[in-house]
Amino acid sequence: MHTTDDWMTTPITMELLRGALDLERTEHGVLPHRLPAWARAQCADGQLAMAESQPSGVRLAFRTRATAVELDTLPTKRAYVGAPPRPDGVYELLVDGRPAGRGSVTDGHTLTIDMTTGSVERRPGQPGTLRFSGLPGGLKDVEIWLPHNETTELVALRTDAPVETAPPSGRRVWLHHGSSISHGSDAAGPTAIWPALAAARGGVELINLGLGGSALLDPFTARTVRDAPADLISVKIGINLVNLDLMRLRAFTPAVHGFLDTIREGHPTTPLLVVSPILCPIHEDTPGPAAPDFGDLGSGRLRFVAMGDPAERASGKLTLGVIRDELARIVAQRAADDPNLHYLDGRDLYGEPDSAELPLPDNLHPDAATHRLIGERFAELAFTAGGAFAAHGGI
Repeated sequence: MHTTDDWMTTPITMELLRGALDLERTEHGVLPHRLPAWARAQCADGQLAMAESQPSGVRLAFRTRATAVELDTLPTKRAYVGAPPRPDGVYELLVDGRPAGRGSVTDGHTLTIDMTTGSVERRPGQPGTLRFSGLPGGLKDVEIWLPHNETTELVALRTDAPVETAPPSGRRVWLHHGSSISHGSDAAGPTAIWPALAAARGGVELINLGLGGSALLDPFTARTVRDAPADLISVKIGINLVNLDLMRLRAFTPAVHGFLDTIREGHPTTPLLVVSPILCPIHEDTPGPAAPDFGDLGSGRLRFVAMGDPAERASGKLTLGVIRDELARIVAQRAADDPNLHYLDGRDLYGEPDSAELPLPDNLHPDAATHRLIGERFAELAFTAGGAFAAHGGI
């Protein structure tokens, strides 16, 4: 049993974090962000604020001889009126790249959301402690992946041996932007979101800008990608635009060009992969908006329905089919002068045969098994020989 005198406390700084683009000092500690402060200041949307502060893909990374690690955190949990309690966020420990433990922090703030009225009630809570013990002796690289779906303030890091910054991995950095599907939706844990699975198979370091409900071609997101260090970039475009019925085809085409133009200002020759939406039957030919169906909420099932009319495509309303056709055309046009620009049809990651075997539980989001399927297929299509991200003939 460790005593108080055994523990060493290490300040949590950006040098100990991977996958975060900003670190905000708070009353209790520090809060990792996936969008920088200047970008957050340009949009007051609560959904975006929640999504970018949930540390999907963010992990503590350090080198140590410690056999025990404690992490104090202050999570912000969500509860939905009329629905069963949500599971606590999961933290995953990796030692020298291999899974070595999982845990949760049950304490924290709670946001109670009434989806029928849009009201949110906040109940403040206290920090909790995550403990991993029995780690192997000797110098090792340790990663603690933070919950992908739970805003997490980091309060204190304690170990029973000194901590030093992990050396650079030497791996290429892959920055990915997408919707809640890329954010992690119903994945089994932070290393089981499809971008993390693909990154592990591709041997790259992940920066995940999957932002639930917020992949909307926002200019500040494009500038964030432009300014971030990255060796490989992918942008998955479409589903949120249809969900929110945000724009028509007339606005969509120049918005995509502008988004790509901005990224190219900072990464003129970086491999850039444009990914269209995976199959989503309710929106393949029916425009948005999407709306929740509360009929089975009490039993823990929430489904979404498409509220548009297929006939509205004639007036420029977007469907996933329209978006895929236009993205393919845009990339083909631009690739004539940009040989490092590539296109991937999202249905190659999850298509009609998959929908029959692994239907989207709520009609929008993949479950844990489908995250694994998408991650494996993306790695195969992007990182192996002939793929947009292949290195020296593939992996």
